[in-house]
Amino acid sequence: MVCDVWDLPSLRHLPFICILQERGMELKKLFAVPLAIAVSLPAGPAAAQSDLSFDAYMQLLMARARAEGVSDSTLQRMTSGLQPSQRVIELDRSQPGSSRGSGYPPLAPYIATHVDDARIAGGRRAYENYRSRLQAIESQYGVPAEILVAIWGHETAYGAVKGGFDLSQALATLAWEGRRRELFAGEWVALMKVADKGYSRSDLKGSWAGAFGNPQFLPSVYLRLAADGDGDGRADIMNNGSDALASIANYFRDAGWRTGQPWGVRAFVPGGFNVNAYRSPINAPVCERVHERHSVYKTVEEWRGLGVQPQRQLPSDTLVSLFQPDGPGTPAYLLTSNYRVILEYNCSNYYAMSVGLLADAVS
Repeated sequence: MVCDVWDLPSLRHLPFICILQERGMELKKLFAVPLAIAVSLPAGPAAAQSDLSFDAYMQLLMARARAEGVSDSTLQRMTSGLQPSQRVIELDRSQPGSSRGSGYPPLAPYIATHVDDARIAGGRRAYENYRSRLQAIESQYGVPAEILVAIWGHETAYGAVKGGFDLSQALATLAWEGRRRELFAGEWVALMKVADKGYSRSDLKGSWAGAFGNPQFLPSVYLRLAADGDGDGRADIMNNGSDALASIANYFRDAGWRTGQPWGVRAFVPGGFNVNAYRSPINAPVCERVHERHSVYKTVEEWRGLGVQPQRQLPSDTLVSLFQPDGPGTPAYLLTSNYRVILEYNCSNYYAMSVGLLADAVS
């Protein structure tokens, strides 16, 4: 999930991390030190790529992987012929800067292109194809099947677009480049641990920034949360839809999904209602702008007392936040804490709203 700190539609969804937050990290020199100490350096401060040749840097990174238990045979097959990718460097350097613009693009056009007829139809097909497995996964993890399908649809168009970059090359390049060395060195070592489970290098392809498989997990997220969805003893998120759906469910459960609550519901807001009077004071250290347009949490009963009416049944004691993204006279929503769980997958209101609305359309 690319962390969309400016609340604009993200370029790529990389679960659990906020890549753009790393903009402006102070670069520090990586000085020559004895090898025994240098093994730990890839996880340390960032360094300019000119400090070490790519081959020399890879020796340090491989030594770190060995120290963390990765087999030599895996390292050999995952680094054979490995060279830095200029294309990956270009893509990384073309990411938006940290300057904050004013205002927000409207939500409605984004929803129109991300919750369209094709994606809804694809979601319904996926739901039917995996119906029995989805029922079992929902029962085990407590996350609604339609939410899992909607995430799958947004991440990879139900498995059709998973990315074609050699992950070993992409992550090694990003670590060597040095702008975010600590992040990507760790992800490269995590990828080696994934490969050590018996996955081939050709299996381990994905986005230029390291996300892979049907749910677009980073390697470290895979190691922590990938799940076996069909009982075959493997968590193959690259090729197995059941495993991908179970892994998304495990991610959501880990992030705090509350069983039995929707992500949110449409709401009626009376004319002249001053939404700004109830703005939330939250200033999150990550995804800072995402919460700017959310209200404080109130119970459904309290919102009703102010004239705001949910358009679907919600228990009166449910805590919800009011969100009217496109301003007065446009659709408004009451969002539960489960909406925040979707934001953990990709920290953008545009993404989270489109996931929720696609899930509603698929179910």
